[in-house]
Amino acid sequence: MTNQHQPIDSEYANEVNAFRQEKDRFFATTQQSPIPREERGDKFGGLNYYPPDPAYRVAAEVTPFEHPDVIEMATSTGDIRPQLRYAELRFTIGGEKLRLVGFTDPDVSHTHELFVPFRDATSGHETYGAGRYLEIELEHHADNSHTATIDFNLAYSPYCAYSPYYNCPIPPAENTLPVAITAGERNYSEH
Repeated sequence: MTNQHQPIDSEYANEVNAFRQEKDRFFATTQQSPIPREERGDKFGGLNYYPPDPAYRVAAEVTPFEHPDVIEMATSTGDIRPQLRYAELRFTIGGEKLRLVGFTDPDVSHTHELFVPFRDATSGHETYGAGRYLEIELEHHADNSHTATIDFNLAYSPYCAYSPYYNCPIPPAENTLPVAITAGERNYSEH
């Protein structure tokens, strides 16, 4: 089977896999790793991922909110983490029009990166039940419009997926996608 995009897809898959290998190395060897100490080193077989899939790397139209609100995002330990509800991201996956909200630190008036916590139809089944995270780079244009690339292949579980000693923001209900995002990090399971 020949595919004119195969070299690009293969190069992209290699980049994603290299990023994942580096993360696995970090989790296996550093003091900052969220993996319990007794599961690190040679005992750590790496995180579980869906295979890289360019179909889950999509362009998004970004619309900053005219009057962004600071919301109180709940965390896994019951704390509250203030987040600025900064912009709406609209995109399409598999012909389905979807939207997520991107957040940022309440103390910034303009940002280049958004925090996008989300849940989807895999949450609690194939992926961490409380949801996964993305960081999205904003692209600012001369006409004051904004776009971004959302790469769900880079979706990751928060540290509280590996250990109860972390305090992680829980995605708000509005960031629950009605589809299965079979990209990025899957459930972590010990050997």
